[in-house]
Amino acid sequence: MKTFLRWLLAGSMVFAGLSHLFWARKEFQAQVPDFAGEVMDKDAVVVASGAVEIMLGASLVALPKSRRTIGWILAAFFVAVFPGNIEQWAKKRSGFGLDTDEKRFGRLFFQPVLVAWTLYSTKS
Repeated sequence: MKTFLRWLLAGSMVFAGLSHLFWARKEFQAQVPDFAGEVMDKDAVVVASGAVEIMLGASLVALPKSRRTIGWILAAFFVAVFPGNIEQWAKKRSGFGLDTDEKRFGRLFFQPVLVAWTLYSTKS
C-alpha cells in the first residue's frame, strides 16, 4: 500500500509541477503570497515551485533508497507553500474552482493531509 501511495504521490507531484509550467500558471499565481511577489515575480515563483514539484515527484520514484529523506523534504515543501493557501483564502483570491470563502477555507485542511500522506508513504 505504501508503494502505491508513494507512486501516486510522485505522479501527482509531476502532474502538478507540469501544470505550474504550462496550462495552469495563471491559476497558481492566485496562491503566491504578496510577500513572495515582492521578492520575485509571481510567475517566476510559480515556475520555480513547479520545477521543484517535478524534481521531488520524480525523485520519489527514481531514488527509492532516499525516499525517507525526499519525503521529509517534500513534507517541508508542503508546509512552506501553505502560506499561499492561507493568503488565497484571506484575500479571497479565486483559482482552481476555489471561488467561495467556504471552498478556499476547506482547501486549507487538505495541506495537512498531503504532509501526512507524504510522511506515511515514504517511511521505511
